[in-house]
Amino acid sequence: MKINTRPVLFAFAFFGCLAAAPANDPSLPKATIDGQGPGWRSLGESDFVNVNCDADTWTWNHGVARCTGKPVGVIRSQKPLTNFELVAEWKHLKSGGNSGIFIWGSKESLDALKPGGLPHGIEVQVLDHGYAEQYEKREGKKPDWFTTHGDVFPTGPAKMKPFPPTAPGGQRSFPRKQLSKGVGQWNHYYVRCINGEVRLWVNGEEVSGGTGCDPRSGYLCLESEGSPVEFRNLRIRELP
Repeated sequence: MKINTRPVLFAFAFFGCLAAAPANDPSLPKATIDGQGPGWRSLGESDFVNVNCDADTWTWNHGVARCTGKPVGVIRSQKPLTNFELVAEWKHLKSGGNSGIFIWGSKESLDALKPGGLPHGIEVQVLDHGYAEQYEKREGKKPDWFTTHGDVFPTGPAKMKPFPPTAPGGQRSFPRKQLSKGVGQWNHYYVRCINGEVRLWVNGEEVSGGTGCDPRSGYLCLESEGSPVEFRNLRIRELP
């Protein structure tokens, strides 16, 4: 009986190629979540409420949210969220820019927020590389308590057990890879928030996060913190 060996040889060749490709091969495509598919929806101006920013701090144009950075403050989601996935693209317009995305911002802190204040919750850092460069010039040393590649940490009395590596003191999850792009370039964040656990993907790769978060339900906030920044392609999928 003649056996057709072509499918077998093809399978060996295919899986042999997979085995030969190193896992950290930079030429391989990254699995970037684009926020498309069942359950996903876009977020726009009508999905947010101004908390303690000026009326002109945030402007929306064709799906792009532009923040002047002044004054320091936040806008929040219309309703609190518990389990969800979020996609956001951001870019800083000035070197050294600072911003962030707050997960599970507490109602109590937002209700009591004064001008220049920020809520209590879990912050996903949105920081330009120039911030670290300016810190080094000012302090004469490299920063050891923050990075510019996607730190995740609790603010105020909020709690989180960070994934390693961590900052000194063990409160802030440092990214395992340095993937953020510099000023004027768009960065892609995918944030997954489920049952008190936050995980952050930067430009297609998971880098940081934490578990045991308290609170584990609250408002999604976009942060204004002194420098112009833009967000686009904001999409969310709420989960059970």
